Amino acid sequence: MSESTTTSTELTSQYTAQVTGDLEHNVKEQDRVNGEIAALQELLTALRHDHSMLVNMQQALGVTPVPDGSTATGNGAAVPAPRGQESTEPSARKRTRAKKAETASGRAPARKPGVKKPAGKAPATRAAQPTLVELVRGHLAALDEPRSAAEVATALGRAHPEREIRTTVVRTTLEGLVAKNRAQRSKQGAAVFYTTADRPEPTPEAEVQPDRSA
Repeated sequence: MSESTTTSTELTSQYTAQVTGDLEHNVKEQDRVNGEIAALQELLTALRHDHSMLVNMQQALGVTPVPDGSTATGNGAAVPAPRGQESTEPSARKRTRAKKAETASGRAPARKPGVKKPAGKAPATRAAQPTLVELVRGHLAALDEPRSAAEVATALGRAHPEREIRTTVVRTTLEGLVAKNRAQRSKQGAAVFYTTADRPEPTPEAEVQPDRSA
């Protein structure tokens, strides 16, 4: 017998022994599983019998049966309801409550803009303040001597610190009053001075003559 034939015979013996052992193990596992199935069937039959008895006793006592949240399969076995269905209702309720909360919270801020009415008082307050022209005319009317535009702007800035009064704007205002004959302008060298035109000029005493008819 050659060496290759001997090697082939040994491998065949090893495979045969391994297959025989696996087959015996498979048969034993089938017997074990069949035994467990038979035991579970007996247990399931006992549980169904007990369930029927308990339901009959509950009905006899007049107690309302409480749903156990389980569904029956085609074989009559009771299995728990899928978790997806259980979690759907709470999530739907949460979403409904969240929407109600958002709606309620969204209505409250909508009323706030209508409450903010004090903002309308600002234009009335500004309108009540005198204009720069009125301030300049009033300041000139209270003076006994002419003043320059810079002096008028400084005086008005001190009297009204809340307003930004600039000399250039005051000079433009004074020139506008002069153009409308509401103020007078005089020069002393290179300086220009302004005074009000509303002050009546004094009447010379020479113009007052006695009545000659007397």
